[in-house]
Amino acid sequence: MRNTSIIVFFLSGFSETVNYRVTLFSLTLLSYCVILVVNVSIILTIILDENLHEPMYICLCNLCINELYGTVGFYPKFTIDLLSDIQVISYAGCLLQIYVIYSYAMVGYSVLTLMSYDRYVAICRPLEYHSVMSLRRTVVLVSLSWFVPFCCVTIGVTLTSTLNLCGSHIQKLYCDNWSIVKLACSSTTANSIVGLIFISFYCCHVLFILGSYVQLVKSAVKSREGRRKFTQTCVPHLLSLFNVSAALLFDLMYSRYGSASVPQSVKNFMAIQFLLIPPILNPVIYGLVLTKIRSRIIYLCTKAGQRIKLKQKV
Repeated sequence: MRNTSIIVFFLSGFSETVNYRVTLFSLTLLSYCVILVVNVSIILTIILDENLHEPMYICLCNLCINELYGTVGFYPKFTIDLLSDIQVISYAGCLLQIYVIYSYAMVGYSVLTLMSYDRYVAICRPLEYHSVMSLRRTVVLVSLSWFVPFCCVTIGVTLTSTLNLCGSHIQKLYCDNWSIVKLACSSTTANSIVGLIFISFYCCHVLFILGSYVQLVKSAVKSREGRRKFTQTCVPHLLSLFNVSAALLFDLMYSRYGSASVPQSVKNFMAIQFLLIPPILNPVIYGLVLTKIRSRIIYLCTKAGQRIKLKQKV
């Protein structure tokens, strides 16, 4: 059983934010508002337009829903802490934050993997696309992209909750699993093994995506239509994938192998970039590049502007 004397954790990463509280609070609030606006815009556009009820857009809708889910586990607590004199989080709240943030990262990667498979079938096997990526199969695959990560995180958090802890200071702006594991005075072998299994599992996702894109490039160069499809739908996916992968890799590598000589401000940026950059850039990239979504958003904005003008005249 864990050491019940640990009731709260102290988030030591805020030590470098004391002199910039108001500025950081304003920027954080602005960033969160932008995240809400751009992701909700994409979600509503896809839901309300029946022409966008296709596998690729269903996956994109889930990607944006996941961005909202993940950021709600970080931004509200972070903005409150910026204005607080003491930054603490309860033991249960810490485990909950770990659950949300880790499942957000895993679901995001699973959905991006599914999107790469969808593009592979669409470009490399176009005649089979509607049978392979039927609505029923798409729903099953999307459901698995949420269910499997939740199961993985449940196992990880459950193992962490059984550890006997001998410290309460987390050198970050939020709770993460490895920071708590490092505070344990009991054996963490099971945590390390399970963590490596999960990392290997998602490395297989990366290999699958790379394999899909090797086939996509081979197929795309054979025809003008293939190159057009690749440019319109695969380039934004690649940008999102690179964006998410780089952010997660920085955080993962630093959490496990980071140097104590690195300034705390750099540590903080590396720790939160996957919660800051992908949620903003992903919907913007897709909204600007995908013709159907861009056209629909422009149409809805124009229509809304016309209604406002009519009301003003009345």
